[in-house]
Amino acid sequence: MKKVLLFSFFVLVTACCGNPAVKTATATDVTVAGEVLPVTGTFINLPYQDVRNKYTNPPHIDGTDPQMWAAKVAEMKKMGMEYLIFMSVANEEKAYYPSGLMEWHYPKWRQSPVDAIMDAAAEHGMKVFMSTGWAKDQDDNLRDPKIKGRQIQMMTELASIYGEHPAFYGWYLPVEDCFGPVLTDYAVDAVNALTARARELTPDAKILISPYGIFNSDFDDPRYEQQIARLTVDIIAYQDEIGCVRERYPLTRLRENWKKLRAIHDRTGIAMWANCESFAWEKGTNDRSSALVPAPFSRFLSQQIAATAGGAEKIISFVFCGLFDDPSSPYQLGQPHWSAKAYQDYMAWLGGDRYWKAAEASMAGRFGPAATEDVSDPRWKFYEAGTHEIVVPVEGGKLKSVLVRMLNSHKDGIVPPSKIFLFTSVDGEKWSLAAIKDAPVCPNTGHDAFVDHVLSDGLDIDASYIKIAFTVEAKAAFDSILINR
Repeated sequence: MKKVLLFSFFVLVTACCGNPAVKTATATDVTVAGEVLPVTGTFINLPYQDVRNKYTNPPHIDGTDPQMWAAKVAEMKKMGMEYLIFMSVANEEKAYYPSGLMEWHYPKWRQSPVDAIMDAAAEHGMKVFMSTGWAKDQDDNLRDPKIKGRQIQMMTELASIYGEHPAFYGWYLPVEDCFGPVLTDYAVDAVNALTARARELTPDAKILISPYGIFNSDFDDPRYEQQIARLTVDIIAYQDEIGCVRERYPLTRLRENWKKLRAIHDRTGIAMWANCESFAWEKGTNDRSSALVPAPFSRFLSQQIAATAGGAEKIISFVFCGLFDDPSSPYQLGQPHWSAKAYQDYMAWLGGDRYWKAAEASMAGRFGPAATEDVSDPRWKFYEAGTHEIVVPVEGGKLKSVLVRMLNSHKDGIVPPSKIFLFTSVDGEKWSLAAIKDAPVCPNTGHDAFVDHVLSDGLDIDASYIKIAFTVEAKAAFDSILINR
């Protein structure tokens, strides 16, 4: 695999007698592509009544239109998706497939949306996990025998319709039980009851669940691993809960939690996937009256990095389809403008864009230890409202690139400067303006803490000193400036 040195050394911004001071260290080689897992699966969210789907299932677009779904599946393939996972194929006792158990949720004179998705997936060589829900609605409770019985009836019917379909790969059991602190016996039994029936109907199908509860899981309790080992599923795709913000700074602990889960899965033999939550909230956090909107890609990339480093075998997401949206699509879904921006950023990273690969290397720690997404990390250097300058002596020679790392935590009043001004000098007295760069901007930042970057690239300037100048409106935080010769 080809490696290139993106940045020759980095400068840690620290506090010294009230003024910025610096340290330098040698950086390691950085792989420009292929080290971090891409997203290869997305949930498919058919329309149901919930404000969270305000943009992903907009009322002015017919969410049962087979032509729309054919287009969306093609777009997902373009994004590199291998797996499509139905969140549900029925709601409020109406089906999105040609059911004999329920009324249909689409006009009987045209192809069902499930058929359209399955056929398009087969055309593009994709694999589909079929859902067994909803028996009633998104609050299905398998403790209710009627709900559990209806899900088994649906599975039986769906197997008869799609079990031999070329796109059919397995089952998604929408049993989002909490794994923390320890998975309950009832949850294990409920999952295994559905799995047993699935094995009878489709012996070769893979069975996937996607639980929550990493944030409060008691990994040290022996029962935690014992309960996972009892599950008869093939794949557990853990929700990483970053979008749901279960903790104030969830990214900081997630990295260690993935490693603990990897050790458990190495012993149980069940595949471990990551369900990286790509959403943020338009209004209240974890509120059904608050719409899902795309998270800034900087935050999502850090989730991909954490899942990869923690040993996830695949990354899927709730939800790329309808949240990260191709701006050239004839069916525009997602939050206006920002879903297109999320798509463009992700595709740029996927294509090896230099800015995003530099950000990836920074967040993955390939330049050395860096501050975490937590305002209490002492490696952050804070700047109050006003205009500031950071002067850094650098080794002589041609300056090619400068990357600045900043904390973005609007909920703490930490907001990156809107612009970064880069000056260079050969003597530390006469300065020349080398670049003016806008900091990333996204409105969907009210719930998160993550790292942002500003890259000044293609400079080719003789310099012995650089100066970073910026104006802070609230409070800003930097931890490093990375320099490429």
